[in-house]
Amino acid sequence: MYSTILVVDDEASIRQSLSGLLSDEGFEILTASNGYEALKVIDAESPDLVLLDIWMPGMDGIETLKEIKKESPYIQVIIITGHGTIETAVQATKLGAFDFIEKPLSIDKVIVAINNALNFRRLEEENKYLRKKTLERHSINGNSPAVQELKKQIMTAAPSDAWILISGENGAGKELVARTIHQLSSRAAEPMVDVNCAAIPDELIESELFGHEKGAFTGATAKKRGKFELASRGTIFFDEIGDMSLRTQGKILRVLQEKQFQRVGGNRTLDLDVRVIAASNKRLEEEIDKGRFRKELFYRLNVIPIHVPPLRERLEDVPLLVETFLAESARKNRSPKKEMTPEAMELLCGYHWPGNVRELKNLVERLAIMVKKEVIEKADIPLPYNPAARPVIPPATSAPFFMSSWEEAREAFEREFIRLKLLENDNDPLRTARAIGVAPEYLDERIQALGA
Repeated sequence: MYSTILVVDDEASIRQSLSGLLSDEGFEILTASNGYEALKVIDAESPDLVLLDIWMPGMDGIETLKEIKKESPYIQVIIITGHGTIETAVQATKLGAFDFIEKPLSIDKVIVAINNALNFRRLEEENKYLRKKTLERHSINGNSPAVQELKKQIMTAAPSDAWILISGENGAGKELVARTIHQLSSRAAEPMVDVNCAAIPDELIESELFGHEKGAFTGATAKKRGKFELASRGTIFFDEIGDMSLRTQGKILRVLQEKQFQRVGGNRTLDLDVRVIAASNKRLEEEIDKGRFRKELFYRLNVIPIHVPPLRERLEDVPLLVETFLAESARKNRSPKKEMTPEAMELLCGYHWPGNVRELKNLVERLAIMVKKEVIEKADIPLPYNPAARPVIPPATSAPFFMSSWEEAREAFEREFIRLKLLENDNDPLRTARAIGVAPEYLDERIQALGA
């Protein structure tokens, strides 16, 4: 497919010479002698690129550029002029011109600039396509009233730059909501940086969030950019912010208020340009009453509150989610997609899902791998999802009931319990520790001791 170029110049000789030379290079050429004519051609033909003279009678190149970018921002524009100044070049670039070429024109320079501009446009289109595919792949699935309301809130909040606080249970999809908001925002082309609030120790929080200069402390052998700096012009996502210590909350609050920070060991003040999205599985109002969360930080984050409903409040979405996860598993494992009988699906639709969508996804992936048949039946659904299922008794050599001593039986049970809970929580020790109510350090110690 040939690219179409519109040449806009009030000098007929330049229009003719550029038309001939660029036609020889394989481009389709349109021409216009002034800005008004150019806008009509653009409206009718939608060229891929415009070569635009800056000095023309009537509507000059700068005014024409403004109109092009207002009506057709995807069209690349290269400014050409015989009276180039630095100020004009800067102004044209700020208005969206891709490049600036001075007369007399070198055809080699013109072709290089055109190819660069067209390649840049192709990259932009590819990025839009990839963002669209990412959004589709990670979209929030479901047609229940609860999910429809959630989607409506996301679509309303995403285009703004307002800060958002997402609430919901573990596994309900809070991170998915945050990523969807970012992908639909004006900052989608910039990064979204995650901060796992429970995983960063207090003594490392400043270095992790703000970065540090070389030599700022023992072990700082090189300069490091922090999370805020990495998220510049994009989005920073504070996951499970309710687990952040009061001391760390104070540091975050100060930076969010002042919108400035310094790297540890540095003197340079950096401006903060990020959108903030936070999420918590805790009721932060209750945490405030208990003195575990700062009221000022809550009100600063809670500009737009969004609640993610638990799966038990939208059980009608289970069949669609199961189909989605079966298809994902088939793609991931490069195997035929499995089906599920209505009786098996009915069991899943009647369960209360304390682990929410994450628990359902883990179960479906397990069934897709472990069930060797092409169709997953009711009998294949294990406890606790299927009350009629028989408990699986492990071999006598490892089953706690067949152990010869209390200590052996206790360790066998503990090992299996930890293994299953790790599986339910994506092998994330920190998340598993929170789920079973023990300290992360204790869980690490038991995993090492038991070989779980």
